[in-house]
Amino acid sequence: MDYSKSEFLVETEVPQGEIIISRTDLEGNITYVNEIFSQISGYAPEELLGKHHNIVRHPDMPKSIFKELWGKIKNKEQWSGVVKNIRKDGGFYWVKAIISGVYKDGELVEYISLRTPISYSEKLEHQKLYDSIRHQNGEKTRIVSYE
Repeated sequence: MDYSKSEFLVETEVPQGEIIISRTDLEGNITYVNEIFSQISGYAPEELLGKHHNIVRHPDMPKSIFKELWGKIKNKEQWSGVVKNIRKDGGFYWVKAIISGVYKDGELVEYISLRTPISYSEKLEHQKLYDSIRHQNGEKTRIVSYE
């Protein structure tokens, strides 16, 4: 994707009281999205369904966070953490995510993700943390002023 610098820096705020919901199959392909997910991500539901959930993965997110996430949910544990996602137009949005398996008769059948808004201070804290993690892991980093 080719994003202009101005689009890449535009944040979409997740409204207070909203919950972004998505479900995926066991490989991470989206099987359900609620309307707020569609609105915040900038994708129509039909553009998301069947796509891998990493369609909204922002390049600022360290790969190690997703390795931890997949390790936990494949081990029948719930994962929660702060995630920066990318919109269809190249903008971004921050959420607190809780991801867990969905079981039917004791068998894992899908994953569900519930995401809620976070505060500005949490966004700033996690951007700095994720920049540091990416730098330590030799991943691509940017120079950004947070002041």
